[in-house]
Amino acid sequence: MKNSEKGKTNAKQEDLAKNTSSGKDKTMTTNQGLKVNDTNNSLKSGERGGTLLEDFILREKIFHFDHERIPERIVHARGSGAHGYFELYEDQSELTKAGIFTDTSRKTPVFTRFSTVAGSKGSADTARDVHGFAVKFYTEEGIFDLVGNNMPIFFIQDAMKFPDLIHAVKPEPDREIPQAASAHDTFYDFVSHTPETLHNHIWAMSDRAIPRSLRMMEGFGIHTFRLINAEGKSHFVKFHWKPLLGVKSITWDEAVKIHGADSDFHRRDLWDAIDAGQYPEWELGFQIVPEEDEHKYDFDLLDATKLIPEEMVPVQRIGKMTLNRNPDNFFTETEQVAFHPGHLVPGIDFTNDPLLQGRLFSYTDTQLSRLGSPNFAEIPINRPINPVHNNQRDGHMRMTVNKGNTAYFPNSIGGGCPHLASIANGAFDSYEERIDARKIRDRSESFIDFYSQPALFYRSLKEWEKEHCANAYIFELGKCNYDHIKLRMLWLLSQIDDDLAGRVAKGLGMEIPDSIEQPVNQAIGADADVEKHQSGPKKMYLDESPALSQEHIKTDSIATRQIAFLVADSFSGEQFGTMKEKLEAEGAMVKIIAPHGGTVKCDKGKDHKVDAAIMTTESVLFDAVYIPGGSKSIAALKKVGKISKFINEALKHCKAIAATKEGEELLDATYVKDFKDSEGICINTDPKEFIDAIAMHRVWSRESKTMAIPV
Repeated sequence: MKNSEKGKTNAKQEDLAKNTSSGKDKTMTTNQGLKVNDTNNSLKSGERGGTLLEDFILREKIFHFDHERIPERIVHARGSGAHGYFELYEDQSELTKAGIFTDTSRKTPVFTRFSTVAGSKGSADTARDVHGFAVKFYTEEGIFDLVGNNMPIFFIQDAMKFPDLIHAVKPEPDREIPQAASAHDTFYDFVSHTPETLHNHIWAMSDRAIPRSLRMMEGFGIHTFRLINAEGKSHFVKFHWKPLLGVKSITWDEAVKIHGADSDFHRRDLWDAIDAGQYPEWELGFQIVPEEDEHKYDFDLLDATKLIPEEMVPVQRIGKMTLNRNPDNFFTETEQVAFHPGHLVPGIDFTNDPLLQGRLFSYTDTQLSRLGSPNFAEIPINRPINPVHNNQRDGHMRMTVNKGNTAYFPNSIGGGCPHLASIANGAFDSYEERIDARKIRDRSESFIDFYSQPALFYRSLKEWEKEHCANAYIFELGKCNYDHIKLRMLWLLSQIDDDLAGRVAKGLGMEIPDSIEQPVNQAIGADADVEKHQSGPKKMYLDESPALSQEHIKTDSIATRQIAFLVADSFSGEQFGTMKEKLEAEGAMVKIIAPHGGTVKCDKGKDHKVDAAIMTTESVLFDAVYIPGGSKSIAALKKVGKISKFINEALKHCKAIAATKEGEELLDATYVKDFKDSEGICINTDPKEFIDAIAMHRVWSRESKTMAIPV
């Protein structure tokens, strides 16, 4: 043997011993060493067909990914949950035979879990992130899980790419940073090479990614499902949750400060609202597309990166969910609840959406890894309310005590039980969709449009939303170290919208490149094998979709809004009482903030319990500020430096601010003195004006001026 060959053999043996690989020319293989020519697409029965169970490459990739972390969830680890119920408005028998959507006499129990995606269980609530919105319906026919997010689309089109997406957004493996953040090189390297992510990504850069409250965000089933009626007729459906409190967000500056002031901000807000009897409510809506209209649109209904604009298919609100009970134990309920998009009831079925099809593979694996047993359905939070009878036995943590000596079917010894149900008797039957296709590992041409819907989303935003979105891109890309990644992203943004790309380029101090290849050629050489971004032509099927702006779901309610009352001893009890009574009559929650803890006395000598000393709280935790009069009170507040900071920060974040009588003197000691004529600054006015300003959530018209306020 030649010395060079002997050296290669020894290196290979050393690599095997270390379970590593050497050399720059690495060909992708399965864990069994089989070379792979496509790791982007699952094996389907035709381009738009269902994913095949025989796809061992998908199975291995997803299986390994599902078992990477124990025991917390790999994604959606940071969560909060609550119990409640769902009530139907009108019988939907024309669309489905599912009892929860046909029987208006039912009050179906639910458990809902909200979450962030990227961070660990111990991460903060206010990270910029997609938020999970999963609802478990305990129906009389069994469990139905509607497992979605607060955004109507997802980053990828095929489940085969899910491990890649999450590996890219998770902390970089060499340093394990950053936590719960997408502002780093590996994520943007992936996004810049995977333009199908751009639609969900622009949603994540919008204010939708930093909600004011879990109670103030929409929820979506994301995928296109089927509804099947008693006659077997199918309609396509997309599920929507519409919050009755409206859709509200916080600014990035607030999110950063809330992170430090209260990392449990959303979890605490949900718990406190329910504990106070302020039960959050959402209406469930259907977007219905008849079977015969499947190919009517300029996008594919099976593409999870696309939404159906509400102006094209309105959302029909068919029922309401109310969350009215906090968990008794976080671990046994919120942490152990196990969702699965494959938990269906008769009258609801899947489509061939390749992301959904892969999720049907994945979730059982995940529960086995995380909860440690195939018996996870026996954990109380996961049990259906109807009886369970089957021939499954034993396994770790088995709780059911099965009697008798038969655990097989068919049998005669056990009286033939459990026997099979007929379809007429409520058994689940899959929709009989015709399949006649070639096995293929590819993607439908109808999926290849990466820019039209992100462009529609951006065009549909209000000016303040566009500004926040551009600033989010600037922040995130500014955290990346590789210029070629930033340049690739700028080119992709220019394909979405010139205005957006221009704002981001200016913020980064860079020029938009002429082509997608240019940045990589500059970085790694002109002869590099550069991926070509072949997208279909950008389509303009709507000038804008107003439903995509947060302004679409507005409410005049100020229920559950946190109002900070700044007081010190000898404050005006009359002014305090009048404003408090008016606000609480509208459902707002008044909190007394004082220079110290304990109690403060009003000018009538009455003691009032202080909710927070000024040094223990921050203005970002409140929705509005009120200052009652009282000369001694105002004089004392002026001496506390953080009081001015508190007020200035509320002004900067465009919140409603009110004062009466001597309270104006305190405002004159802050930057509010320059904005007294601005909308949302209510001095010596009727409480109704203050209430109306709070209902606006934020006075965005003054943001361009107040952003410069130093706090």
